[in-house]
Amino acid sequence: MVSPRLPLVLDGQDQPNRAVVYRPRAGADLSALGAADVQIVQGFKPDAAAFEALGCNVRTVAEGDFDLAIVAVPRAKAEARALIADAAARGTRVVVDGQKTDGIDSLLKEVRKRTPILALVSKAHGKAFLFEGGDFTDWVDPGALNVVEGFVTRLGVFSADGIDKASAALVEALPEKLPAKVADFGAGWGYLSRHILTHEGVKQLHIVEAEAAALACAKDNIDDARAVFHWADVTTFETKPGFDGIIMNPPFHTARTADPALGQAFIASAARCLAPHGKLWMVANRHLPYEATLGQHFGVVAEIGGTSGFKILQASKPLRASKRTS
Repeated sequence: MVSPRLPLVLDGQDQPNRAVVYRPRAGADLSALGAADVQIVQGFKPDAAAFEALGCNVRTVAEGDFDLAIVAVPRAKAEARALIADAAARGTRVVVDGQKTDGIDSLLKEVRKRTPILALVSKAHGKAFLFEGGDFTDWVDPGALNVVEGFVTRLGVFSADGIDKASAALVEALPEKLPAKVADFGAGWGYLSRHILTHEGVKQLHIVEAEAAALACAKDNIDDARAVFHWADVTTFETKPGFDGIIMNPPFHTARTADPALGQAFIASAARCLAPHGKLWMVANRHLPYEATLGQHFGVVAEIGGTSGFKILQASKPLRASKRTS
């Protein structure tokens, strides 16, 4: 996040001419940057779209040099380090801002070993600190990772170091034959998508993913002319005509705690994007209460398999809005 700590840590500093802000969330207050030419680096489509709607210059990776770089600390520590390394290479001054739950204290300790801290603000369960210089070459993003056999992943993407158990369970439960026009909602780095394409009947697969880095991995992992890639927010995704089938392992965290509302939004989108004859296959943690939401959006819902930790749900006969509200 970019927090109210930003103007405090910049107090007394020269106003920047060109600034870059890494991974700010939608709604972040950047007024402390004044009239600077600001570049936003954000690969998460909903946040990127929010800044684009404000007329901001948005990129998925930083481009150019700056006299101030701001890193809004992401959840993954390796990704945070890589962003700090990139910021230090591009900006004469770097601000790192994050919550205690994001690991800001350990990052501060590590940066302090490499270069002096010029300003530090502790407020609202987090910290923002300013530094200049230092050698961060060992933190540089290595690019494509080959830690999962047969697949490329990257720093910061979900399940970057192994196959997600829920997705593996869903693969085992899918029928041998799938519909012709299928979508993988929240496809990540492409594990499910590659397996979907091995099934009989699939003529086209739409791979929908909100995180640009994950979608880049999926493009590396899937070399098939039937694949169509979308950098898009599943919850607002639209398609006409509808899909014959949707397969998904929806995310259920917006922060560090479970948020069923995100999976519920995926379900609503699936019902909206399916053709009347279409079917949904999804996997979920057993403790997540998705059956009621499925019942609101589909005429038929059944559990068709799973493991001790995950349930595989199938839904059909999507209900249109008029039927849901009648």
